[in-house]
Amino acid sequence: MSDKEVIVTTLEFLPGYRVKKVLGIVSGSTVKARNVGRDIVAAFRNLAGGEIVEYTELLASSRNEALSRMIEKAKALGANAVLGVRFATASIMSGAAEIVAYGTAVIVEPE
Repeated sequence: MSDKEVIVTTLEFLPGYRVKKVLGIVSGSTVKARNVGRDIVAAFRNLAGGEIVEYTELLASSRNEALSRMIEKAKALGANAVLGVRFATASIMSGAAEIVAYGTAVIVEPE
């Protein structure tokens, strides 16, 4: 593991490592809104059925952005791992949603 690499996992522990220090909860979030162009294409896809790729891509991008922000906060605390990572979503207003990534920032070392 390099000095700048942060291990991110949904596990509560990291096999082969022991937690040396718990630094606390870290989170990252983003709020994204739908846009008119994407909505028009999505409406046509909805009529035909199947996956609405435009929204899948929007949500994937939002999750990645929230995760990146969480990792940056963990790095700022000096963490080299984030355990127990979870995602949550909340509707902010019609057409806009928040995606949150959160977990526990820790310093781990090989066993």
